[in-house]
This record gives sequence, C-alpha cells and structure tokens, in this order.
Amino acid sequence: MTTTTAAGAALRTLTVLAAVLLAATVSTPSARARPEPKAPDGFVALRSVDPTIVEEIRYATPHTFMGVPVDGYREPVCLVTRPAAEALHRAQTTLRRAGYSLKVYDCYRPQRAVDHFVRWAKDLDDQTMKTEFYPRVDKTRLFEDGYIAEKSGHSRGSTVDLTLVRLPAAPTRAYRPGEPLAPCYGPRDARFPDNSVDMGTGYDCFDTLAHTDDPRIQGAQRANRQLLKGTLTGLGFVNLAEEWWHYTFTPELFPDTYFDFPVDGRSVRGR
Repeated sequence: MTTTTAAGAALRTLTVLAAVLLAATVSTPSARARPEPKAPDGFVALRSVDPTIVEEIRYATPHTFMGVPVDGYREPVCLVTRPAAEALHRAQTTLRRAGYSLKVYDCYRPQRAVDHFVRWAKDLDDQTMKTEFYPRVDKTRLFEDGYIAEKSGHSRGSTVDLTLVRLPAAPTRAYRPGEPLAPCYGPRDARFPDNSVDMGTGYDCFDTLAHTDDPRIQGAQRANRQLLKGTLTGLGFVNLAEEWWHYTFTPELFPDTYFDFPVDGRSVRGR
C-alpha cells in the first residue's frame, strides 16, 4: 500500500469513527437538554388562590443583598404550597377589612438560589450592597451569625417573607443598579422607598433591629409588626424571631424536602 493510499484509508477510518461517536453522543439521554423539574402536586401560584395579595418578588430583581437577580427566579411570581396559600388568603380577608393588604417579598425559593447565596457569601470581595443590607455586619460573619445558610425552609414551600401595605397600595419604584444606598435600619424616609407600612427596618436587613420583638422597636413600628404577627400566628404561621418578615405555615406539607424547580409560572401550570 502506498503512503497516499494508507493516509486516505486512515482518514476514512477517523471520519467513520467521528460520525459514530457523534451519533452516540446525540442519542444519549445525558447529552440531550434535560427538562426542568416541575413543582409536585400541592404547590400553586399564590395569585391563583388570592390575586389581591401584593407580590413584589425581590429576588427576581437586582434589588437584593447581592445586587443581582438570584439564580432560579425566572419570573416574579409567588409559588407556595396550597395550604399556606389558603391560610394567606384567610389572613388577607381579615386584613382587607381593616384597610391593609399583605405583600409578599419571597415565597418558595429553589435550592439553586440558596447555593447562589452561599457562593456570594464566600466571596468576601463582593460587598456591592453592604451599605444598605448589612452595614454593621462584617461579611466574614454571615454564616456564623445565621444570615446565610446552606439550606432554607423556603425551599420546602411553606415559608414566606411578607409585610403589610396600607390600602390603596401605592406603587414602589424600581431599584436602579448603582444608585446611592442607605442603611436598611435608618429612618423610614432615609431608607429605600417601599409602599409597606413602617416596620422599623427594610426587608432583608441583616441587623438585630430586624428581630421581631427587639425592644428598641417601639410605637407604630412595633404595632405594625405585632399586627402582622398576630394575624398570621392565629392562622398557623410561625415567625422566625430574627426576621420580622419570615413566617412558616405549619404543619408543613413537605417538612423534609428541599426542592429545586425554578420560580416560574410554568412550574405549577394548570393548578
């Protein structure tokens, strides 16, 4: 066999092998796009149960303690277990008679979002939003002080972050990335504007003033926190003492499962 013939045969053999490998790769399930996981039965979009509850899903926006939208938040929609949604509807019915509405900041949170928090917390150089969200906390202490953890009850689907809004609800302007920041615990007029009642701090404020029953919070601010707490605890919700906005409906429908389907209306379509 001549050199030219041998080279041609080798080239044909390599071409055939490449074609076989390509076909095998395309046909293997691991190479095909994997469908996103869906929410199990038991999850709903809150608006399908009560469309009057105000939704301002912060983690779908750049107005977060990281300064960017959070992984897994495809749409600004509140997904939650149906028992929790129905309890929120009952709370809303009571509050609307008194001239208030609930407003949710966060509901179900996928594990990939929690993983995003953890990666950010380990990046000590990224302190873009420190002035607003954790001005008095050293970022090296976020895990130790309990502000960031590798698991969140939100991922089980029955925990919500929420506040109260006086009716009629005025709109809240969008955060503009790069705009000047102000501490989340400052006077109401100095903090980032929010259409909620004054709770003494902004949402997601990494500060002890955000503890629900902190004795330094008095007057109307304390009364607002107690109105929210009294309404929700009477309907089966349990407050996290370190965060005035954090409530879990009990008994939880999925007490031991941390889900990772995206925050997207398609995750619960048809329910």
